[in-house]
Amino acid sequence: MLRFALVRLLRGIVTLWLVVTTVFVVLRLSGDPAQAMLSDEATPAQIENFRRRFGLDRPIPVQYARYLLNLTRGDFGDSLSERRPVTDLIAARVGATLQLGATAIAIAVLCGRPAGILAALWRNSLWDRALMGLAFVGQSAPNFFIGIVLILLFSLQLRLLPSSGRGSWQHLILPAFTLATGLLAALARMTRSSLLEVIRQDYVRVARAKGLSERRVIWRHCLRNAAAPVVTIFGLSIGGVIGGAAIVETVFAWPGIGRLAVNAISIRDYPVIQCIVLMVALSVVAVNFLVDIAYGLLDPRVRGS
Repeated sequence: MLRFALVRLLRGIVTLWLVVTTVFVVLRLSGDPAQAMLSDEATPAQIENFRRRFGLDRPIPVQYARYLLNLTRGDFGDSLSERRPVTDLIAARVGATLQLGATAIAIAVLCGRPAGILAALWRNSLWDRALMGLAFVGQSAPNFFIGIVLILLFSLQLRLLPSSGRGSWQHLILPAFTLATGLLAALARMTRSSLLEVIRQDYVRVARAKGLSERRVIWRHCLRNAAAPVVTIFGLSIGGVIGGAAIVETVFAWPGIGRLAVNAISIRDYPVIQCIVLMVALSVVAVNFLVDIAYGLLDPRVRGS
């Protein structure tokens, strides 16, 4: 198990390095932030001073080496637009994003897995078709479309919930549910599929033949063996939740990191974008590492692969 964990950890470190390098190079090739931030009346001397102040006048390999060196010290640089440390900007918004993401994941887990179990136990029934139909819509419809529909229905028509901003718990309901729809649908569909496959196994028939109750067969023998694929799809979908936060925060004017990233991209604020992408990549790699460990514990055969 230790060797299995170390191999996954090494892969995660290499993935982070590739993400950091790719984002660094692509941003430098995307355009000049001095042109995006300074006014049209800026003189060539002002543009040159801006580049020199933030080290953008140096060759890209030199900038890259300096960036990696600063990362090892925990220095993510200063925002080109705000003229303050990137960590201060993110610290002011990370709480909002964590609140939104944690609520969305909780909604997805608490609703998606029971929905998949009910659909599997009542397969081919009206409940099964209704639940899987809703799951199909939730997994295929983009977040911004679902968010706009919810705003039109619950904010403009019914006037039950606020459409934007952050304040009371009512402000959290619509963006959290919008962000949760994709993961919720994926968990429901995978739980149903995995549970139906396990129910057909011989050891389940043997358990029933021994006289065990249906409830005990399902909860003690089926759900645990059906958990591995569900854990995998959960880990893969977490990346979608983290990435979708930027869209949801923009639609609902939620003051989180995703909205900060969108604003930074529009003005090519390199340090802010790089720090946010690194945080997102680190979160996804960490979640997938934990999922791999959980998978290895649930299915010992995976450790030898």
